[in-house]
Amino acid sequence: MATAPPPNPALTALITATLTSTKPNFQALTPHLSQLTPTVILPVLQSLTSTVAPPALVSFLNWAQSHSPSRSISPPCLLLSILPNLLAHNKFSAAKSILVSFISSDSQHELHGLLLHGPSRSVPRPSKALLDTAIGAYVQCRHPHLAVQIFHKMRRHHLRPNLLTCNTLLTALIRYESSHSISLAREVFNDVLRLGVVPSVATFNIMIDGYCLENKFRDALELIHRMVHEFGCSPDHITYNTILDAFFKKGMLEEARDLLLDMKNKGLVPNRRTYNISVYGYCKLGWLKEAAKLIDSMSQNGILPDIWTYNMMLGGLCSHGKIDEAVKLKGEMENLKLSADVVTYNTLIDGCFKWKASSEAFELVEEMKERGLKLNAITHNIMIKWFCKEKKMDKAMNAIKEMEENGFSPDCVTYNTLINGYCKAGNLGEAFRVMNEMQKKGLKMDVVTLNTILHTLCGERKLNEAYELLSSARRRGYLLDEVSYGTLIAGYFKDEKADRALELWDEMKEKGIVPSSITYNTVIKGLCESRMTDKAVEKLNELLENKLFPDETTCNTILHGYCMEGEVEKAFQFHNKMVEHSFKPNVFTCNILLHGLCKEGMLEKALKLFGTWKSKGKAVDVVTYNTLISSLCKEGRFEEAFDLLAEMNDRKLAPDFYTYNAILSAMSALTDPARIQEVEGLMLRIAEFGNIPDLSMEKDQRHNMESDESMQESDSSSVAYSEQINELCSQSKFKDAMHIFEELNQKGIGVSKSSYMNLMNGLIRRRKSISRVER
Repeated sequence: MATAPPPNPALTALITATLTSTKPNFQALTPHLSQLTPTVILPVLQSLTSTVAPPALVSFLNWAQSHSPSRSISPPCLLLSILPNLLAHNKFSAAKSILVSFISSDSQHELHGLLLHGPSRSVPRPSKALLDTAIGAYVQCRHPHLAVQIFHKMRRHHLRPNLLTCNTLLTALIRYESSHSISLAREVFNDVLRLGVVPSVATFNIMIDGYCLENKFRDALELIHRMVHEFGCSPDHITYNTILDAFFKKGMLEEARDLLLDMKNKGLVPNRRTYNISVYGYCKLGWLKEAAKLIDSMSQNGILPDIWTYNMMLGGLCSHGKIDEAVKLKGEMENLKLSADVVTYNTLIDGCFKWKASSEAFELVEEMKERGLKLNAITHNIMIKWFCKEKKMDKAMNAIKEMEENGFSPDCVTYNTLINGYCKAGNLGEAFRVMNEMQKKGLKMDVVTLNTILHTLCGERKLNEAYELLSSARRRGYLLDEVSYGTLIAGYFKDEKADRALELWDEMKEKGIVPSSITYNTVIKGLCESRMTDKAVEKLNELLENKLFPDETTCNTILHGYCMEGEVEKAFQFHNKMVEHSFKPNVFTCNILLHGLCKEGMLEKALKLFGTWKSKGKAVDVVTYNTLISSLCKEGRFEEAFDLLAEMNDRKLAPDFYTYNAILSAMSALTDPARIQEVEGLMLRIAEFGNIPDLSMEKDQRHNMESDESMQESDSSSVAYSEQINELCSQSKFKDAMHIFEELNQKGIGVSKSSYMNLMNGLIRRRKSISRVER
């Protein structure tokens, strides 16, 4: 068998010179490509691996492979032939650097395959040291899932990785963004123990962090017990601080206090990190006095609060509107020679915009500049947010220009704020312009901003544009949520396009978006308002099948739907069925059923239901009485209506706009003299209550729906029309006055107390004169 000829010394020298050059030029080797075989390359690389920069070594291997005529060079195979020599001489750092350089360019994971499935004729058996080093390299390259597979190979071959490798892998898995990475970390941890690796306190701290991330606090505390009693490890500050931070973030105050007590019992004195976690936790929960006491106790225990401590306390005070106290605390901080930083000022500026005059916020901005503190992106975004909130969009744009002049590019927060601002200002065109500008810069709206635009489009009944935005957003890679679909579904129902709404509902479910009870309620409400209550009940059943729970609003919506359709019997059947399933009727339930009965002319049944409801001690309100008083007046049963008014008075429930409108409307239709006299007495007795409404604009239903501006317009209209009604009544033009009143009633505008009294007295006098003429 012929042996391979010895390497050409000149070629070996050329390869060596090229690799050790500060700027390797592999083109110098091109004339010798046919001679660049593994037999020639390997000895050179083995002699140079400790001196050649890893990137240059990896680049050479890849260049040689891509240019070799015979394609006989395999970089991963050559690499695995080189590394054992380095590891044998304990050059672990150099070996890991070479691996990291190669893994970064190994998109097909060829090296990983050789490590898992070697040895072969061209690849030696990977040693424990190589596998150990490879795990660290794959973790460093952010491939913990590949590192785990190498760990499993070590476990199968009963090779024990070193503790540092284990801790590195566990940390990577705990922090990796995957739904199952923490459970995988638990499996690796258990395998580590079975392999006989002795864990350190750092190992346990890593796992405790993982348990806390999953809110498995009992498991985290159990691990402390295990580390002490099974492995003789003493928990340290990191152990306790990790769990303490998780407790405070979850609002588990009692558990946090117990943990601090246990920490002290173990002889561990809280450190600055412990105090800062606690201060932050108390501030987040609104326990500002407790946080302040902690800061005082820090100093007493020889631990001086740092800027981080004070900034957290400032944040707590500002978030609860205590700006003056925050400014005072800033002064105390500066007396301790702690200079306010940009975080301090941003917190105070944001607080002033929210709770104080904007002028104070801008004064703080100027103070920052005077002190030589540069505004950062957050400072600019806070100001832009305030301008947008005040609908001062021109000033918001000027603030963005200033932001750019100061070297900060508008980010996602900036653009999302602008889009929200333009939507609330009713300028959808500009909102879309900003959205397109974001897209050109490679930035994405967050889903909240996207939903704001969808809501605005639906509010303007631009449903086609809204659906196009929904579709295009999905194509652009936005993660839509149920609010996105729910907003448009509600828009279609409001526009009386129930079929389109249901199509979108099906589309949402096909996309794998699981609806919550809130979205189900949107669909159920839309179907009921579309007089498709039976179909709404089908959705309710679907909700129950999905292990979701309907609330009182869900059931009341369906009851209202049946009553609107005149299906009062079905409404009661549904009510009784839901009561069997733990539905607890409330005052809204009662009012819906009473209105349904009265609407269908079943007044006696309504009065009976009212009596039964009261006998059970259940709550009633003004709407309850208004419904019955209106129906009693329509049937001329004024004495019973008055009894209910008296009962209202006893319950401290003041008659409102609707109560008196019902009585006035009934009065206008009276012709019988005896009835007129009866009502005259009734009106005098009502006046004795002294609670006839004045400018009855406090109707909760309307106030919740109207803007402040429209409320002011209604108040102005009420005053003007009240004066007009009083003028007509003084001229005995009661018919004209009543005509205006009825128009106002339809528009939902109330009138003044004097107008009510003038109308009542005028109608009574008019009916009396009509009855005398008829006699």
